[in-house]
This record gives sequence, structure tokens and C-alpha cells, in this order.
Amino acid sequence: MKRSIVAMAAALLASPVMAAGGSPKVNYMLHCSGCHGPDGAGNPGVGIPDMRGSIGHFPKAKYGRDFLIQVPGTSQTSMTDAEVAVMMNWMLQQFSAAEVPIGTLPYTEQEVRQLRANRLADVPGRRAAIISELKAQGISIE
Repeated sequence: MKRSIVAMAAALLASPVMAAGGSPKVNYMLHCSGCHGPDGAGNPGVGIPDMRGSIGHFPKAKYGRDFLIQVPGTSQTSMTDAEVAVMMNWMLQQFSAAEVPIGTLPYTEQEVRQLRANRLADVPGRRAAIISELKAQGISIE
């Protein structure tokens, strides 16, 4: 039994997914679920947005796509730019696939690098502007 557990652990650590820093789901659980919850529900009552059925709308706003990478939790994470790109692409599909506009390109490592280098000075203000823009399109997000 001990030998099989050791062999499984060694195989897992040697896998390409673990070598690249973990799967997007694992990275989400490690870096995001503490606030947003394992299911993306957040806690809107204390200002932590519910991502389910909503983050897919963000690319419909002028700065919405950028915002998802520039929020402090994403822009300041210890994950690499490549890991953030993969995780954000996974999150969009996992929590809000039906809302993602057709033709939306996946995030790339280079795009994430550029966006993380330009942190937002007024996160709540930018979010409010995005929500207002979406509301003008008939999309309600809290």
C-alpha cells in the first residue's frame, strides 16, 4: 500500500500538469476559492462577487476583459502569466460559458503579462463603470 501511494505521488508530481504549476482547477482552488468559494459563488453581501453566470459578460464591456486580469487577486497572484491565462480561460468556461461572447479569444500568456503590468488604481470604480456599461446593454450583474 505504501509503495503504491509513493508511486502515485511520484507519477503525479512528474506529470506535465503538475510540472506546469497544477491544473487550472487546482490553481483556482489554491488562489481564488478562499474568497470566491469552490463553486465561484463568492459572497456578494460582503463585496465578493458571484462569478457564476456573470464573468462571461465582462468581455462585452470595453475594459471588462482587462479587468478580470487586473483585479488585485489575479494581478498580484504568485502564479505565472501562463498559469493565470489557463486558469482564467478555465474559469470563464466553468462559471459562465453561456455568457461568453461567441468569438472571444482565449487569454494568452503575453496578454496576461501586459495586463498584470498595468494594475488598476481604482478597482471599485472600474468595476462600477463596467457594470454600468453592461447594464446599458441590458445585462444585470451585481
